[in-house]
Amino acid sequence: MAVAAILAGPADFGGWRQAARGLVAAGLRPEQVEWRVAGDAPGLFGDAPAPPPPAEPGRFTVPRAFMGLAEIAIRHSDPERFALLYGLLWRIHEGEAALMQVSTDPAVARLEAMAKAVRRDAHKMHAFLRFRQVETEAGTRHIAWFEPDHHIEEAEADFFVRRFASLRWTIVTPRRTVGWDGENLSFGPGGSRADVPPDDAVEPLWRAYYAAIFNPARLKPNAMRAEMPRKYWRNMPETFEIPRLLAEAPQRVREMVARGGAAPNPQPQRPIHVPAQPSSVQPIAAPRVEAAMDLLDASKDPALALADLRQELLGRNDLPDWTTRATQPVFGEGPVGAPLLFVGEQPGDEEDIQGRPFVGPAGRLFNRAMEAAGLPRDTAYVTNAVKHFKFTPTGKRRLHQSPDAGDITYYRPFLLREVGLVAPKLVVALGASALQALTGKKLPVMKTRGTTVTALEGHPVFATVHPSYLLRIPDQDGQAREFSRFVEDLKAAGQQAA
Repeated sequence: MAVAAILAGPADFGGWRQAARGLVAAGLRPEQVEWRVAGDAPGLFGDAPAPPPPAEPGRFTVPRAFMGLAEIAIRHSDPERFALLYGLLWRIHEGEAALMQVSTDPAVARLEAMAKAVRRDAHKMHAFLRFRQVETEAGTRHIAWFEPDHHIEEAEADFFVRRFASLRWTIVTPRRTVGWDGENLSFGPGGSRADVPPDDAVEPLWRAYYAAIFNPARLKPNAMRAEMPRKYWRNMPETFEIPRLLAEAPQRVREMVARGGAAPNPQPQRPIHVPAQPSSVQPIAAPRVEAAMDLLDASKDPALALADLRQELLGRNDLPDWTTRATQPVFGEGPVGAPLLFVGEQPGDEEDIQGRPFVGPAGRLFNRAMEAAGLPRDTAYVTNAVKHFKFTPTGKRRLHQSPDAGDITYYRPFLLREVGLVAPKLVVALGASALQALTGKKLPVMKTRGTTVTALEGHPVFATVHPSYLLRIPDQDGQAREFSRFVEDLKAAGQQAA
């Protein structure tokens, strides 16, 4: 028997999963199934429908690594993606339980490459999409044109809802149109570049800003082209300035050398807090400024970019009020390119004093667990979602105070850029605050523990508890039991990042 499995859309993971369950239960081998999207022309097997999933399907274990990659890879534009996923699922069902650990297997390698390509496409959409402001009968609307390589429009829509929740916007792509009216998200058929205005009143300001922050001494054209391919240039106002800036860079560098270095302006012990702007005043093109920062980070040495990121936070004048009680911001440490990047909640008392992450009681327990898991501590990068120690002063003691959603949101851009610069294979969220900072969602740690979810920037995130959780367990037996479980979580993360 041969059947056709028809999905509702090109990235219909829920439909694929349901159909695959029925096909496996019916014993249909990969070569007996033809996958296609509704509306496609019938293929070799015509319209013989796939069997529905059984009411009580046979039980078999599917590795979390497979499901995590499958949910991302199904958005790839490769027409063979559905068959590839089902072929891997069938092999796992037939006894190859450790298949996903065999990175040299051609099908596994292909799946990982597809997921990587989708994540990169999502990153490009986040960084290089530019809204143009237009006036309509219904009021101001922001419209953008983007050409994704893969079927990422629906998956990435939530990112733009979170980032531009107060705006009314439309994103037009050749395949889909995504709209947000301030309350509801909608999808429609694709459009063309002609549907989006070529510029708006803000673009001259943005081009002037980009030219002002351009550093000719750190010019790396090849890195710029690699990070921002030319296909995106025509959508971005700042790229009109790039040819001139490239041509002027050598002379500007010579002039800088001739002038000599100037002594830096003295920095205050603490940044001065400036009241927030009134709600009626909207910052000009703030998302575009963040995109320019991403581009500049990508064009320089990652270690230097991390140092600049720290200096950027030191110079902010809009830090949360409570940061005045801390002695200093605490950034991450570890090698760039570390396979594992661990994100905790915030620095504690000892971290605040020393200016280093994970050096207090929880950090020492974390080091013991890493050693027990066989993971060299000096090969991992560790950081926190919140960069200052939030506490309540009580006499000589400083009592830890959990950061709220506003604190996590404030530091999130720094954390995401930090993760992007380190470029780990896997990010490990230690506790609820880290998980919320990375995913933008409040996820229950105990239910999510041991699973891999997707971060805001598309990175895979492995969830587990914060080591401080173990320190709060009152009895020694319970501590020992949870310590062993924590070590197993670290081992699982290490295997995924291998």
